[in-house]
Amino acid sequence: MLTRKQQELLLFIHERMKESGIPPSFDEMKDALDLASKSGIHRLITALEERGFIRRLPNRARALEVIKLPEAYSTSLQPRRGFSPSVIEGSRGKPQAPAAPAARTPAVPEISTSVSVPVMGRIAAGVPISAIQNNTHDITVPAEMIGSGDHYALEVRGDSMIEAGILDGDTVIIRNGSTANPGEIIVALVDDEEATLKRFRRKGASIALEAANPAYETRIFGPDRVKIQGKLVGLIRRYN
Repeated sequence: MLTRKQQELLLFIHERMKESGIPPSFDEMKDALDLASKSGIHRLITALEERGFIRRLPNRARALEVIKLPEAYSTSLQPRRGFSPSVIEGSRGKPQAPAAPAARTPAVPEISTSVSVPVMGRIAAGVPISAIQNNTHDITVPAEMIGSGDHYALEVRGDSMIEAGILDGDTVIIRNGSTANPGEIIVALVDDEEATLKRFRRKGASIALEAANPAYETRIFGPDRVKIQGKLVGLIRRYN
């Protein structure tokens, strides 16, 4: 039996992963449950893990897996993503049907399902680094990842966004644009010199660039010092 807060947190994590495939940060969980501090979230996560509803994945920042939901919602969960093998069934021991004559069909041109995106250098997920460089090379990404608009990619350096699931060495896909909604992760150009990847917030008339790592402070700037260069729409990670 779960408490009301435990159930609320479990369902919040489940719905967020259905929407984006990434667990919410502890700050997002705290805000969603209207708690005063993240220590309460840590206790709820531990209780859900002990009861077998979630599992924390080792050696990965903010990595949670929902194993099951309360019986009132579902008796089991099918993985949202994962490996689904293709099975080729053998014919041994089965009667063979006569082969039908092959029908001639007109050649259909193959439709491309991927697009080329320019990689524009490196972006800091930590202390800002030099402004975005020129195109270094191109990468190919699934078309459904980016949708419409102009896009570019950046290689991430630093660990300030680990609680948003963005790790050092990742490649982020950015939709080019000069506006963003509060809470979205953006490429911010500070004083026309430094580019950084941070969550966009507003503090009155000022702009706040918020890290997703408690080791980093939120930086506050006047609106004339920050230019939005685009917002995060996708992420590519390589495993060696």
